[in-house]
Amino acid sequence: MLRISGQRAVTGGDEDQRVAELRTAVSRLRRDLAALRGEFPDRGIAEDELAALAAMAAHGVPEVPRLRRSLLVVAGAVGSVSALAASLSDVRAAVERFGKPPRR
Repeated sequence: MLRISGQRAVTGGDEDQRVAELRTAVSRLRRDLAALRGEFPDRGIAEDELAALAAMAAHGVPEVPRLRRSLLVVAGAVGSVSALAASLSDVRAAVERFGKPPRR
């Protein structure tokens, strides 16, 4: 993504900006998780669900309920790892750009 001072980000083509932001946020969290030393019980769950999120972002606009479910799984798996808080927050913000959950 290219940013020119005072202008919007350019991603090329007609790509949905929300999808690009989701892909970037998921990629960052995956890198941060991979760089994290030590094991924790739900690392595999987080890695699998992040791979699913990356696949959804690679195939156009994802389904919002599926995105939210994946976010909950990832947050449950890595939420207690403070080193991942910032990148997890970025993923949450990217998911929220697809719309708020319906009120019950």
